[in-house]
Amino acid sequence: MKLFILTLMILFSVSVSGCSGDKAKDLMDTALLEEKQHNPDHARQLYQELIQKYPDSAFAKDAQKRLSDLKN
Repeated sequence: MKLFILTLMILFSVSVSGCSGDKAKDLMDTALLEEKQHNPDHARQLYQELIQKYPDSAFAKDAQKRLSDLKN
């Protein structure tokens, strides 16, 4: 339950911080946190979203590598 609430809080923070600038960085940070929280399914979803929405960002290449690592 605590993990679910933490995830919701993170997602809310990411959506609210959309005005702050680098959404690709926010997605990457959240995906990395999800990995640390042992939630690889959500991390994969966030990496895929980052790659799809921001393919030219500096984080897209790293997201692709993390996604590949999670699939293995």
